Amino acid sequence: MDTFFLSHGSPTLSIDESLPARPFLKSWRSKVLQVAPRAILVVSAHWETASPAVNVIDGPNDTIHDFYGFPKPMYQLRYPAPGAPKLAKRVRELLQNAGFSHVKEDKTRGLDHGAWVPLMLMYPEADIPVCQLSLQTEKGATHHYNMGKALAPLRDEGVLIIGSGSATHNLSIALLDDGPIEKWALDFNTWLKESLINRRHDDLNNYEEKAPDARMAHPSPEHLYPLHVALGAAGENAKAELIHHSWTERTLSYASYRFTTSE
Repeated sequence: MDTFFLSHGSPTLSIDESLPARPFLKSWRSKVLQVAPRAILVVSAHWETASPAVNVIDGPNDTIHDFYGFPKPMYQLRYPAPGAPKLAKRVRELLQNAGFSHVKEDKTRGLDHGAWVPLMLMYPEADIPVCQLSLQTEKGATHHYNMGKALAPLRDEGVLIIGSGSATHNLSIALLDDGPIEKWALDFNTWLKESLINRRHDDLNNYEEKAPDARMAHPSPEHLYPLHVALGAAGENAKAELIHHSWTERTLSYASYRFTTSE
């Protein structure tokens, strides 16, 4: 099973038919991944904890509407995918075996919008078990890359690993007019693509020093760290493929990648 990084952008992806990322995600099963996964592990930008945590849910996952000031229909959406308690315990086991000693189980948390918004477009029947793994934003990119490495065995167990964030994410200066894409966003997005394609994983793990306009593109790192987990899970020689690219608000990149293990 390949691993993936998806830029989920704005929560309006759930209802806004004008966003180019919607048809990309809706064509997932026909054009991207025809094989149905046994279960899905999502590492979302919207779950941050001090140490790794997995949600261990028996029965359907709750739908968390963790956004504010959006149209009312968005708060009525539900994605009751079954929980994946066996996968959650397997994730915990793999992380602990790799030296992540404090891995917590959360038995109440459902799916945040970084998980359910893309999944409702990719797998609208909500019939595949889903588990989430949290981020630790104080612990750096290499920490998350190593988490991904620890989770690599899941690929051979039919588990689809998805990192859900955004290739660029600075909502404080998003621009709503139809002008050109901001140079800082273009420069960072291009650097990210070239680094992935050329397998410069050390640069990616030190992106704050290596990438142009890193602080502008990501004032905080939570929307990029899911990429490091997905990349780490595909291995040191992972082949990266850009599978979607679009922009909104002149700054927000929806660049999404597939990582294929290469021996």
